[in-house]
Amino acid sequence: MEVHDAIISILAREGEGQLFCFPDNPLIEAAARNGMRPIMTRTERTAVAMADGYTRVSNGRRTGACTVQAGAGVENSFAGVAQANADSVPLLFLPGHIGRDRHGSTRNFPAVPSYRPITKWAEQVNMPERMPEMMRRAFSYLRNGRPGPVMLEIPRDVGNSEIDDGFEYRPPQRVRAAGDPEAVDAVIAALLKAKCPVIQVGQGVLYAEATEELQAFAELAGAPVMSTLLGKSAFAEDHPLSIGAVANDRSVTRAIAHYLDKADLILGIGCSLSLEWMRAPVPPGKTIIQVTNDDRDLNADMQIDIGVLGDAKLVLYQLTEALQRQTGGSGRDQGNVVQEIEKIRRAWFEEWGPLLTSDEAPINPYRVIWDLMHTVDRTQTIVTHDSGYVRDQVVPFFEAVVPRGYLGWGNSTQMGHSLGLALGAKVAAPEKTVVNIMGDASFGMLGLEIETAARNELPILTIILNNSVMCGSEAQMPTAVERFGLKQLSGDYAKIAEGLGAVSERVESPQEVVPAIKRAQQVMSTGRPALIEVITKEEQRLPRLV
Repeated sequence: MEVHDAIISILAREGEGQLFCFPDNPLIEAAARNGMRPIMTRTERTAVAMADGYTRVSNGRRTGACTVQAGAGVENSFAGVAQANADSVPLLFLPGHIGRDRHGSTRNFPAVPSYRPITKWAEQVNMPERMPEMMRRAFSYLRNGRPGPVMLEIPRDVGNSEIDDGFEYRPPQRVRAAGDPEAVDAVIAALLKAKCPVIQVGQGVLYAEATEELQAFAELAGAPVMSTLLGKSAFAEDHPLSIGAVANDRSVTRAIAHYLDKADLILGIGCSLSLEWMRAPVPPGKTIIQVTNDDRDLNADMQIDIGVLGDAKLVLYQLTEALQRQTGGSGRDQGNVVQEIEKIRRAWFEEWGPLLTSDEAPINPYRVIWDLMHTVDRTQTIVTHDSGYVRDQVVPFFEAVVPRGYLGWGNSTQMGHSLGLALGAKVAAPEKTVVNIMGDASFGMLGLEIETAARNELPILTIILNNSVMCGSEAQMPTAVERFGLKQLSGDYAKIAEGLGAVSERVESPQEVVPAIKRAQQVMSTGRPALIEVITKEEQRLPRLV
């Protein structure tokens, strides 16, 4: 058996049904001849992004795998893998290599050392007989500990070599660990002393599939729950204890702003407590508790008071049991927290209601978000956003009600990434309605991938909020904007999408947003992708922290 075929055999044993790819690699032909579907994109970045979206929706239970050619292919993939690394997404990247006889050539991109800073593990399969061992190691890294992308480079001569058909390979197990019981008891003791604890939820809860355990613990603790950008949808945002999700320090719900100021204890579960800008700053003077499966996160960016190292699902079960034990089963006194959250939410929506239901034209982007949320069945829909103002406007106001009903992303903010995420999500969950919301600048990055959706019969909905500018650019480059109009953009994207095989329309009246979404749903039910280009105003108002 050729090594390329053996690799496909291992992917099949790992439950993979497709290989995301562009444009040329012997693994593509090996997949086809072994009955695995190759899904060809238009750019390497999107092949990686599709593997990313596929993995997220599957919570890493199925790992997206992608392959590209040596040289230019692996060079062009860097941004996509960097995004996956920034967001801790466990995908398998299998680039080609021209051959071991050209190792060290100054004319060839050194993929392994270049990719090590943005992967959990990057290595070259240097001998045919080592391939099963290295694939096993790759999947073990993908399956355990903090998630992250893994790269295995396959030299052409190694891939073309023969390997014994009876080679040994067993999928490695997922190994989970519970927390230190003493640390768990210390967390509950601190929680019971706190006057206003707040639970901050990261994507570790999603990967652990611990939403039910989180809800049970939150209700027993009587604590408000906020989600990070990556953790959005881990806790239902229509729950009385939800205070929403944070996009970054310039876009948060009012309830989050209120409770971050009021809280005397922050309990972070499944999150890194990073001090990067995709988070809401925590004021000083608070007790900080962290539950994570990665020891590198403990006391990293923030000084913590108590740390628990373990799987979020197992630790949440421990926390619930300990809280029941220490309170005789009654839980922590909630006081009037539910009523306070509802009062804050009501006042916030009264303030933002005029934008969310605005009849102005050009259309206010908040109206589009509001109409989308009230048109689709959110229990059967996956929504994602692109970077920039689109993210900052969508995240606080689109309420996610089921796990992975929303894909929050962007610690690296690669523009255009949402389109590939949506395509990968549709492959992972073909029964779901998948929607990506992007700006016109983001569409300019990877918009041709609409053809990938049409060609591969992946009926997703793309909503472009077209305000014909790079919103807010004058804040960073006022002279360039004033003298040269550098923020201005142009294009008829509905026409482009039509030419690429999607059913598209251009919407200029706010009253047409809901009918357009319903027409798109009809189109997608026939297996075709849809695109709605909404002509919007440049809306710079954001729900800021202060």
